[in-house]
Amino acid sequence: MSPSEGTHPPEPPPDEPPPASPRDEPLPAVAPRLRALRRRAALTLEAAARAAGLSPAHLSRLETGQRQPSLPMLLALARVYGTTVSELLGETVAERDAVLRAPDMEPTRAGGWTYWQAGASGRGMQALRVHVPHGSQGDIVRVHPGEEWLYVLKGRLRLRLGDTAHLLAPGDSAHFDSLTPHRIAAADHDGADLLFVHTLLQSPTAALCLGPTTPGETP
Repeated sequence: MSPSEGTHPPEPPPDEPPPASPRDEPLPAVAPRLRALRRRAALTLEAAARAAGLSPAHLSRLETGQRQPSLPMLLALARVYGTTVSELLGETVAERDAVLRAPDMEPTRAGGWTYWQAGASGRGMQALRVHVPHGSQGDIVRVHPGEEWLYVLKGRLRLRLGDTAHLLAPGDSAHFDSLTPHRIAAADHDGADLLFVHTLLQSPTAALCLGPTTPGETP
């Protein structure tokens, strides 16, 4: 019998790390930031999830990088944590700078939507330029404290406020109380572009998404 027969493969040296598994991959930058901002706000996972209209399990998946947050979820968590979507995503918009140049507006994608930061951080309102694709998030009902203003730049937008449906064309705008249940969807296959401004309010009762984004799953 040769020395190699009947023996197991040699063990790796003790200081050699095991092969990386999917769980060992670096977390998306937003995941640890969500956890850090929740802890900074002194909120438990359960309290933060309840305030944002999410299940604790879903928020836990967001904080561990197992799920990617949609833009409505980011808006809800920003309100709960008393911050902005820019801080949640680690964007480096100059604080208190009155002017934001077009080349500095980097596109960010969340939940199928694409948006560009159109205002500075550290303000009482957040301004975004948003592209809403056709068929994306149109079934999500949003309810939260504060006000929203939007202006349609391109395409047509379906806006439902309570029981009333509106079709907005380019040049149309809407300004409404965000406690009114509302839905936003692009009416055309090419989507819709809009300017969007909302107040940033920290509230323990804030809830943005009131329905599952995936059938059978609570967001």
